[in-house]
Amino acid sequence: MRRRHLLVALAAAWLASRALMLWLLAHDSAGILGGRVGREVWRTYHHWYGVLTQGAFPAHDTLWQYPPGAGLVLLSPGALPWWTYFQAFVALTVVSDGVIAYALARAGTRSGRRLAGAAVWVFGLPLLVRVPFARYDVQVTALAVVSLLALSRSTRVCGAFAALGALVKVWPALALLGAPRGRDTRSVWASALLTGASLLLVLVFAFRNPLAFLRQQGGRGVQIESLGGTVLSLARHVGWPGKVRYQYGAMEFTGPYVSSVAHASLALTAVAFGLLLLWRVRARHWTEAVPFDAALSAVLLFTVTSRVISPQYMIWLLGLAAVCLTSRHTTQRPVAVLILLSTAVSSAIFPVLYGDVIACTRTGTGLLVLRNGMLLLAAVLSFARLWRSTTLRASSDTESYPQARRESPAPASL
Repeated sequence: MRRRHLLVALAAAWLASRALMLWLLAHDSAGILGGRVGREVWRTYHHWYGVLTQGAFPAHDTLWQYPPGAGLVLLSPGALPWWTYFQAFVALTVVSDGVIAYALARAGTRSGRRLAGAAVWVFGLPLLVRVPFARYDVQVTALAVVSLLALSRSTRVCGAFAALGALVKVWPALALLGAPRGRDTRSVWASALLTGASLLLVLVFAFRNPLAFLRQQGGRGVQIESLGGTVLSLARHVGWPGKVRYQYGAMEFTGPYVSSVAHASLALTAVAFGLLLLWRVRARHWTEAVPFDAALSAVLLFTVTSRVISPQYMIWLLGLAAVCLTSRHTTQRPVAVLILLSTAVSSAIFPVLYGDVIACTRTGTGLLVLRNGMLLLAAVLSFARLWRSTTLRASSDTESYPQARRESPAPASL
């Protein structure tokens, strides 16, 4: 009965909070809680939709920096022709949000699981105000969440959804990093490769210029909200002469040493990748939560070392943190708290006080230091706890998890 009451409370909270988010998005032009965020949909996405319906990817648009699977998401509002593109896109995003909440709640009701994950998603996403419904990252996060939650029941489904997510925005491929050794890993990756290759082949034959995004990605600089951007924002206060300019779809720094900061970010990303590979080689002990914890740790490491930390990146982290908290065995509880706090600060950075961030005022720079400092701490703490829980000596029930999950449970005694 207590669990049923919690589910009803979560459903009510989801309805109320999403209604408020939709109201704020509907009044976007009024400038409530910052500037407009909806133009990404009705201007940029809608323009790409027009190009995609002609059988081509927007190859010559510097803003097109996404894998070819993203085209399918941007075409999906066409399935609801009785609404405008903006209305249909938002409706499908809300549905994806509901799918995530439902999947987390259902997982939380299983034996040995918790509803804390569903609560993190339901109450955490509104911290980003209306931004989540004006980006397609909720749809991508839904694919990653379903992939991870499906692992314990079907490795093939897990791999397939991860591949779909990777073709839309790359990072869901990291959901496969923590699959248990042996047969599970082989099955997950085989399913992912088969699904990904099949869909990519279809897109290559159905559209022109499917790989044009690679050229645009390579030209990106240092976005003001990234960790490197925080360093440059601080440098502005001690005399660095750099400027902020809109390019490649984001506000980026230009000036001396910017290229060095960008190269440093790429080098740190390579180091993060190396650490994750080393963890995979050294890991010996798995619980049901290790695949969840590994996915969160990997995405955190790649986020903090990226040249870009857009506000919608927090949607990914919220979704993965929520998956972790569905398990009683997770090591990421303090990390989830840091992510929630970082998400709250992110809404102040964009859209509420974005003008201060662009101008590198003390307030704007302080918000960046606070948010990115917490994300950096979360990344270090996440990886350290993952490493400690899987490479050091573990209890007997932890060591036997990969075998135990394949065995049928004994019938309960009467």
